[in-house]
Amino acid sequence: MNGNRFGRLFQVTTYGESHGEAMGCTISGCPAGLELAEDDIQEDLDRRKPGQSMITTSRGEPDAVSIKSGIQDGYTTGTPIGLVIENKDARSGKYEPFITAPRPSHGDFTYSAKFGTRNWGGGGRSSARETVNWVAAGAVAKKLLALEGIELKAHVNQIDDIEAPEVSFEELLEYSEENDVRCAHPETADLMQARIEEYQEEGDSIGGSIYFEARGVPVGLGAPRFDSLSARLGQAMMAIPATTAFEFGLGREAREYAGKDRNDDWEFDDDGTPTPVENDHGGIQGGISSGEPIYGEVTLHAPTSIPKAQQTVDWETGEVVDDAQVIGRHDPVLPPRGVPVVESMLALTLVDFMLLSGRLNPDRVDGQSGTYDTDYHPSNPRNE
Repeated sequence: MNGNRFGRLFQVTTYGESHGEAMGCTISGCPAGLELAEDDIQEDLDRRKPGQSMITTSRGEPDAVSIKSGIQDGYTTGTPIGLVIENKDARSGKYEPFITAPRPSHGDFTYSAKFGTRNWGGGGRSSARETVNWVAAGAVAKKLLALEGIELKAHVNQIDDIEAPEVSFEELLEYSEENDVRCAHPETADLMQARIEEYQEEGDSIGGSIYFEARGVPVGLGAPRFDSLSARLGQAMMAIPATTAFEFGLGREAREYAGKDRNDDWEFDDDGTPTPVENDHGGIQGGISSGEPIYGEVTLHAPTSIPKAQQTVDWETGEVVDDAQVIGRHDPVLPPRGVPVVESMLALTLVDFMLLSGRLNPDRVDGQSGTYDTDYHPSNPRNE
């Protein structure tokens, strides 16, 4: 089975199943000299982990990360970084009715049809639990980007038909983690919370969307056509389970704009550098970053595991099952826990392009060459 690796130079290869022994990933291409500890990664994992509020699954996973390789004296060595997150609260019994009767709108049937087998406990490899690996790797990517002055953040901007007004980047940073919904507009967050609870009480679920933004991205990341920044970013976001749409800049609204209204005029900044007057293009023009903030939105459909009765078929017995109920521990909505996932895929995409463009040294984060230096030692990676 392919499709388990993301990135060109900053490569993340993941493994694990929802109810397996552990989840994990290997990061290849992280430069030497980055100060890194498990706590740096754990902070984002705690934002994604289950059981953190009443509107998330009650599965009790601590999601504690363990660094197994690639670190010496608290700094990266340039060799592959191995990360492991053990599964502590897997309960597969409730999935036995669906071994040969696919849950509606899951990957049960398609996986089984393609491979002739599957790990059915908790959805196995197709479970959103796999994103714990992406968030772990994304935390490392964020640390590298911070060295270059790149900051990014996301928040839940819509649940059902409840949409938050536009917020500033400063508001994203200040308020998005202040409520269970992870919406940076507190009044809207209250409305979203109430709506989610309504669906939860009815044994149903609801969808929503996540807004993301990155500041400090330099001009020149990306390439035309198939290696464009927008294409690679779209691949990253569409890989997130339950994603049905990705957009940047004006996104879908662009179809309502005339060329004169949508086009961004140019002017000179204080240094005499050409710069767009507006940013309707979302920080990407011709597939290449313009130096303006990159922003966009990811839409996630309602969670498909719900206790309401649904219809399925049993391919082994040939029977139609009219009252299939997915009884277990599932989220009634995905965007609140999806915020760190979106941030991580944004970070992984940007750090890969930073390395490809030479903005980050692939050997050493202090910008020095990767040649052998007798003064270089893991306990002092910056040669101070």
